[in-house]
Amino acid sequence: MTGPTTTVGSMAELHLSGPTSILVIEGLTLPQATDDHLARIGAAAPDGSTVTVATGMRDAVGKAAGTEVVLGFVNEPLLEAAPGLRWVHAIASGVDELLFPAFVASDVILTGEKGLVGGHLADTGFGLLLALTRQIAAALRAGPAAWEHRLEMRRAAVELEGMTMGVVGFGGTGRAMARRAVAFGMDVIAVDEVPGEPSDGVAEVWPADRLDELVATSDVVAVCCPLTDTTRTLFDAGRLARMRQGAYLVNVTRGEIVDLDDLVDALGAGHLAGAALDVVAGEPLAIDHPIFALENVAMTPHTAGASQLRADRNVDRFCDNLRRAHKGEPLVGVVDKVAGY
Repeated sequence: MTGPTTTVGSMAELHLSGPTSILVIEGLTLPQATDDHLARIGAAAPDGSTVTVATGMRDAVGKAAGTEVVLGFVNEPLLEAAPGLRWVHAIASGVDELLFPAFVASDVILTGEKGLVGGHLADTGFGLLLALTRQIAAALRAGPAAWEHRLEMRRAAVELEGMTMGVVGFGGTGRAMARRAVAFGMDVIAVDEVPGEPSDGVAEVWPADRLDELVATSDVVAVCCPLTDTTRTLFDAGRLARMRQGAYLVNVTRGEIVDLDDLVDALGAGHLAGAALDVVAGEPLAIDHPIFALENVAMTPHTAGASQLRADRNVDRFCDNLRRAHKGEPLVGVVDKVAGY
């Protein structure tokens, strides 16, 4: 038998005191539940537990009856098919798509990869930023003709040393961006909806009401926050206009945080020097979207979340949480379903 679930704010305790039915759902960031993954999950779960693998959500719904714990995702059909569901551990860093009303209102605990994915997101963010500032994107676009444009590319090249990066959202991704910025000789400031302890080269984490001060002060603004009702279109025409003339915008978390039409206007008008984007609202975009005609944009197709280490890291956290749940200890990586992160 399993014990009660207790959720208080962003902390959660789940007592799995007996055999537990676990459903593992393969997906983009867990493309295959390997034999090693399943062995580790089985060893961490209470004795007598069952572990079932589903290849996608449709398969998962058909196998959900009796499920108490999910490693993967949840949607409305799965929630309905698993009335005994008590805990979902997400295989996604952004959980906005999981937060439908019935799930938010339920007692089901949600945990995930909070703090585990910042490194590779920041790698892509900095790679795209450098592609713009060091004229790497321009050289790649020019191909064999790049040498003919050597002088103009040299004149356009920008050094990050001494610039200020403003980090919007100082969680795992924001801290990883800050560490990289400091390594490049940049000054770093940050804002967060729930200001935490300063670290990674940030002397003070400002509250959200100082966002406009941050964007007006920064040479590079890095969007590192989750998508919530508060952050949707956080960067609209008004906020983009408050950014410094010639500043750069980096976004590697959720496209909907930035109004894409307003961004295209700010870039086309020359107010912003460039945008480094792994995510955009409405992705995938039509091939004739105006953003593709802008030379001051470096963009990847939502690939920043990829890493050869990601699946194992998250399985490790899930197994750690299984052991915690068996002991009745607080889980880690808990998502506040109301707040959205």
